[in-house]
Amino acid sequence: MTTLANIACIVLAAGRSTRMGAQNKLLADLGGEPMVRRVVAAALASRARPVLVVTGHQAAQVEAALAGLAVTFVANPDYACGLSSSLEVGIRAVPKTCDGALVLLGDMPRIAAAHLDRLIAAFSAEQGGAIVVPTHEGRRGNPVLWPRAHFAEMLQLEGDAGARRLLATHAGEVREVDLDTDAIFADVDTPEALAQLRDGGDSS
Repeated sequence: MTTLANIACIVLAAGRSTRMGAQNKLLADLGGEPMVRRVVAAALASRARPVLVVTGHQAAQVEAALAGLAVTFVANPDYACGLSSSLEVGIRAVPKTCDGALVLLGDMPRIAAAHLDRLIAAFSAEQGGAIVVPTHEGRRGNPVLWPRAHFAEMLQLEGDAGARRLLATHAGEVREVDLDTDAIFADVDTPEALAQLRDGGDSS
């Protein structure tokens, strides 16, 4: 029987939502609760621990939206520098006891705890030696589970591209897991995407 690895979950919730106009998409109401709360609740319902929430833009409001949830907030004062800056502070906050970290975007409200647990199980089956990437119909999505062995490289990233280029650099270490859901693509970047989600694009 495979022993499950110790995996942290880093929820990136620091961005400015520039394509949403004046509204912070993470605070947008979705099914009666802020979007970011739905995302974090899924992380907390999974096997991942701890759940680290990286805040930046409107940090006080994001923290208020997550009141009462057992998360650790990690402040990113340089959030305007792009996604990689949030990734860096999140990675630095991962306890040394963790074998890796799931990087979950705060605007992916259709990701469920079961999806995260399947990625953790796949990582554990590979004995921690793989970058685990979810797929659906041949396309890769998010969240990605990164082994601790790649943390140092992730700390060197710059700009808004995140860790995508590292997937190409370490192509031989990528293990794809078909989650059979388009939830792995469903981030909410525009008012139109939010409206579509509210209109019933909520099933996987």
